[in-house]
Amino acid sequence: MTTADGSWLTALVDGVVGLMDIIGAPGAGLAIALENLFPPLPSEVILPMAGLAASRGSFTLVEALLWTTAGSIVGAFALYGIGAWLGLGRLRALVARMPLLSVDDVDRTVAWFAKHGGKAVFFGRMLPIFRSLISIPAGVTRMPLWRFGLLTAAGSLIWNSVFVLSGYLLGDQWHVVEEYAGILQYAVIAAAAGALVWFTVTRVRRLRRAVDGDPA
Repeated sequence: MTTADGSWLTALVDGVVGLMDIIGAPGAGLAIALENLFPPLPSEVILPMAGLAASRGSFTLVEALLWTTAGSIVGAFALYGIGAWLGLGRLRALVARMPLLSVDDVDRTVAWFAKHGGKAVFFGRMLPIFRSLISIPAGVTRMPLWRFGLLTAAGSLIWNSVFVLSGYLLGDQWHVVEEYAGILQYAVIAAAAGALVWFTVTRVRRLRRAVDGDPA
């Protein structure tokens, strides 16, 4: 199986998805686990191709959904472990040495995550890039493992089902989904970039006002 012509990271995706040809549905699960650890790998390509393989009888649709969701959970827990290892203490020490950031930013983020972390983990599984990154703050704040696992499984099952079923139903036209998914991914990246620019400009202005008001 190969990706559509012109797909970004085509060679890398072909190599990872090739696991499905070798070991079947577990290969799809391994590919999705790697996608969680390496977000540039597009699940929007891997998942429809798992559905396509299921439609051709390489494995069943249920196997495709179960293995890809299991891969999502494994990858998410790996990143959760990184966040748990980092912990609040290391994170505060790291942020304290970074320009434009302060320890107060960490405390506010932790407080926000303590209140909205459940929704962030669940819905974050349905957003490109964030579906991987959201596991790290969950680990930093030590969200209960059972809760993190259930929310990750539920959100991932919804996301995976949409793309696996699209590949299963569309067959060789699965790449149509990739085009629309790409729009969503670019929208998320643009929103994140816009938020970063806004934060940077706001923080620089605040620091300048503080300096101008300093008698020294």
